[in-house]
Amino acid sequence: MPESLKNPTEVRKISKGFEKASVEEILRWCWNRFGDRAAIGTSFQGAGLVINHISRSLGCNFPLFTLDTGLLFPETLELKAQLETRYGISIESLIPEQTVQEQERELGPELWNKKPNLCCTLRKVIPLQKKLSNLDVWITGIRREQTAERSQAGILELYHFDGIMDRFILKLNPLANWTRDQVQQFLKKHDIPVNLLISKGYRSIGCQPCTRPVGAHDSERAGRWTGFDKAECGIHTFLGANI
Repeated sequence: MPESLKNPTEVRKISKGFEKASVEEILRWCWNRFGDRAAIGTSFQGAGLVINHISRSLGCNFPLFTLDTGLLFPETLELKAQLETRYGISIESLIPEQTVQEQERELGPELWNKKPNLCCTLRKVIPLQKKLSNLDVWITGIRREQTAERSQAGILELYHFDGIMDRFILKLNPLANWTRDQVQQFLKKHDIPVNLLISKGYRSIGCQPCTRPVGAHDSERAGRWTGFDKAECGIHTFLGANI
């Protein structure tokens, strides 16, 4: 990573400038400076699909990865295969150390119903940590309107990776200032395949046991972890506060 981008003041300056830049300009900037040292992490929500489409259109062939917890909906896996065929790409699946069955034998059945934070850590956060340790930039589909926790997200953010003071990672949120309507309009305009569960009332789709359909006026992530005071799985919070 360039030394200048380890400087929080410089990163904040760039991020502020990105507020008036197009997504295309932001992605070109990232590709020109980092190439495949930057990668798109996607759970195949709308914003991630938009970022991938624009990147491919520009010739910015960022690697893609996803967290395959072993608990994904069949519809999610079907969409993954569709995207690989459409774009001629291979999307890397990050797999937890234990299968669901091995986790059950060690920690009991349906850990997600008893200790959802631990389940998310084992099946999402730890695999992601391993992946990010080999990257300079993590590109995400975070949008500010999704949750209160995400409302202050910058387009470009700098973190100490895993608490190591001399190890930095950038997080790029190219669609941070987009609305859900903008995302949906883009998907429709470019005929991008989406998860079939969306037509059944699912607005944010994660692991099958922890996701339910919601009403049209509910918040996007209202259908996640019903019954728990939980809105994040931990992948967007384990790095701590941006510096």
